[in-house]
Amino acid sequence: MFGGGNWVLWTLASVALVILTYLVRVNQQLSGIPEEVTRLVGSPWTPDLLKKTYERLEQHPIDYTNKLPPRLDRRYIVTGGSGEFSLFQSINRLSRVRLVGGYIVLQLLARGTPPAHIRILDIRRSERSDMHSGPATEVDFAKTDITSRASVDAAFSRPWPTSAAKLPLTVFHTAAVILASDRSAHSYAFPESVNVRGTANLLAAAKAAEASVFSATSSASIAIRPVGTWVAPWAREPTDFFQILDTQDFKLPPRKREGYFGNYPASKAAAERLVCDADKEGFRTGTIRPANGVYGNPTDNTVGDPLSRAVMPTWVAHIVQSFVHGANVAIAHLHHEAALLQPSAAMHSGRPFVVTDPNPPISYGDLYSAIKVLSQHSFTILSLPPVLMLLISHIIEFYSELPFLPFPLSILGKLLPPLQGDVRHLKPGLFSITTHLVASNSEVSKPVTEGGLGYQGVLTTLEGMVLEVLEWNREHKNLGEIEGKVRKAYTTSISLAETIQKLGTVGHQAAA
Repeated sequence: MFGGGNWVLWTLASVALVILTYLVRVNQQLSGIPEEVTRLVGSPWTPDLLKKTYERLEQHPIDYTNKLPPRLDRRYIVTGGSGEFSLFQSINRLSRVRLVGGYIVLQLLARGTPPAHIRILDIRRSERSDMHSGPATEVDFAKTDITSRASVDAAFSRPWPTSAAKLPLTVFHTAAVILASDRSAHSYAFPESVNVRGTANLLAAAKAAEASVFSATSSASIAIRPVGTWVAPWAREPTDFFQILDTQDFKLPPRKREGYFGNYPASKAAAERLVCDADKEGFRTGTIRPANGVYGNPTDNTVGDPLSRAVMPTWVAHIVQSFVHGANVAIAHLHHEAALLQPSAAMHSGRPFVVTDPNPPISYGDLYSAIKVLSQHSFTILSLPPVLMLLISHIIEFYSELPFLPFPLSILGKLLPPLQGDVRHLKPGLFSITTHLVASNSEVSKPVTEGGLGYQGVLTTLEGMVLEVLEWNREHKNLGEIEGKVRKAYTTSISLAETIQKLGTVGHQAAA
């Protein structure tokens, strides 16, 4: 009945229809919210709630100084302490934007530690406005390459003022580099050099300096299992589409690099094991794992990156996650230090603790609403189909891997120009970090006598994100004369890491 050509056309059309139908189904799966998540997520942020919270915080700023753990008579080295840290992806990237180190410094000062008793080790000085005034400007700064043992040793051996020289030493290690979308073995050397080798160098220097506490910022992303996006059409959702961020993985043998969603969590897991394995009497160690994602200053990528955009392309507005303010992570570190100095330190040391804001998780849609309602700049969401971005991510990853593929593809990869801009971060691993991720403070909030740290968050996610928009508006109030449309440019950890990588100086770190 049909000619040979018609049969070919019908076959091709049928195959195309099947593929299209499958892609539509995958898009539906990626766009869903599991029932378990709907029971955990908080109430949506309404414009009225956002405006009232903004007005309240503007008129009555939050002062949580009285909630800080009591001052300890010690001296401190803070790596990444210039203060722009965060664990998080914006639309297509995850980063550490050196928030936690800065908040640790500010909180140490707030509870009475003299500036002369604190030393910051970082790749460069901070852009944070709250580090450019008051006692923070008097804190010692040592430009340091943590991948170089000599550089680290030089920073640790710098003379201390007489008032601090004989005090016991605590090291807060928050420095890291993150290019979270990379999962290729060919790009692992960079995060390994900073996150693993750098941590090893700091541990060695801390021991040599006879430090008694070493508290490191790890990452809850270590616990994330790679999400299976290409599942059967009849599946309700992708594999591991909803995950709990806890520390159960720490009780198991370490996974191979390929078992993580990317090189970043693989390197952080290796670093965390180094820190925890170093624990012993007289040198207590452990880690704090901030939940996805960390925020708290316009220099971060969680809130700061969307704030800097007039149009925000996204496929994750429905995604529900636990967030944590940098101030909350810093307070967890101070509680950690106090617990590691207790006679019962062995109950708390040599292990990680997950920390998040003291409230139910929110959706990215709530974050976008906060910016749209409160920012003095225009902000528009451009919703994209998840499956389209997933397909593009595979193409981009393949393009990035061309130079490492067998001939003749390797020749093609060397001839073609490298990708530029945000698009080069869009790789499949991001679909594991932009999934439904919920953390709990149940362990870290237990009393010290029960094995916890006694942590209590001082800012909710609503307060923290509204505060960041408030700070953004204040910083931009006098910028530009064209109806306040000018946006200040910040150096994020990702852009810094990329600059370092381009220069070939893997021996430097984008400090967290």
